[in-house]
Amino acid sequence: MVLFMTIITIAILNVKEGKMEEAKEALKKLVPKVKESEPGTLEYIPHTFKYNPNSIIFYEVYEDEDAAKVHTANLPKNMVEFGPLLDRGMVLLTIVNDKLVSVRNIEKII
Repeated sequence: MVLFMTIITIAILNVKEGKMEEAKEALKKLVPKVKESEPGTLEYIPHTFKYNPNSIIFYEVYEDEDAAKVHTANLPKNMVEFGPLLDRGMVLLTIVNDKLVSVRNIEKII
């Protein structure tokens, strides 16, 4: 029996003040590169926030854990142009088979 394991990652990144247009241009190159070189990456979609002009939220879907590992391994080379445009801080949520399994860099209020 083969178990299907979809991994969804939601990452919220902060862009340095005044660098959003450069970040968008870098992503126009980065996103197709990821989709072409990582067949297990099913979705890799950056969005901007209407009310927070210095943040980008990524919606990422991987077919399995191996695909997520490939993406993580490729981050250093893929972030060469985009990475320097980012400010400190990031929120990362990981969902496996519709269950939230990891939340990083945020604190629970209650």
